[in-house]
Amino acid sequence: MPFVSLQSSPLAPGVSPVEIYYRDEGHGAPLVLLHGGWGYSLNPFDHQLENLRDEFRVICPDRSGYGRSTRLPGDLPPDFHYRAAAETLALLNALDIERAFFWGHSDGAVIAAIIGFTAPERVRGLVFEAFHYYRMKVRSRDFFETLARLPEALGFELCERFAQEFGADDWRAAITNHAKAWSQIALASDGLGDNLYQGRLHEISAPTLLIHGELDPRTEPGELDAVAAELPHAEMRVLDGAGHSPHNETAFAELATNIAREFLRRPR
Repeated sequence: MPFVSLQSSPLAPGVSPVEIYYRDEGHGAPLVLLHGGWGYSLNPFDHQLENLRDEFRVICPDRSGYGRSTRLPGDLPPDFHYRAAAETLALLNALDIERAFFWGHSDGAVIAAIIGFTAPERVRGLVFEAFHYYRMKVRSRDFFETLARLPEALGFELCERFAQEFGADDWRAAITNHAKAWSQIALASDGLGDNLYQGRLHEISAPTLLIHGELDPRTEPGELDAVAAELPHAEMRVLDGAGHSPHNETAFAELATNIAREFLRRPR
């Protein structure tokens, strides 16, 4: 199993070394797949690993706190997206990858965007799926507040899958920590407006594609319009009938992959 040993990671302060598990398949230009806040196994990129490895070197790490990687020593901090972006770049340094394409899902898309404006020299192109822009998720407030208190509210099947991802002793804390972090993000004020990017999203210059489910329950009214105003050069594909995770929804996985493949193939 491939692991990278990092001396440290801002996601796991005080822990050394930090072991990052990653999937690494195929050959070609590097394509880094960044999972969402519920981890790889809940919304896996299996379809993409299988169908893109003939054209790209597809790398999909488990962030600290997820899967086979090092567990976090404490709560997930509200700036975890920025910390995860730094960890991702450290992983690429360890793998001697100078530039890559990034396809991020949900929290992974936020992380990819942060890399896009903090380390533009490392980016060949960006795919944002189920993108988040606003700090305050009004329609999701009850969702996060409930999970912060009662992770079992997700239902038996999802809880079983979380137990497989995080372990029988840790899955409840993983859910509540993520929900609490998003609640703290909503309350945080840094004087730079209501978005997650400290007013810097417009600095992204790399070719950018957004893939978004029409029925994504985590999307606020007007959120995609706000993103389009910040990224007028970006291409946006809204998939009718898709939800929060088109890349692994049975009816949309192939379509989402084909849309991304066509974008990634374009001459740069």
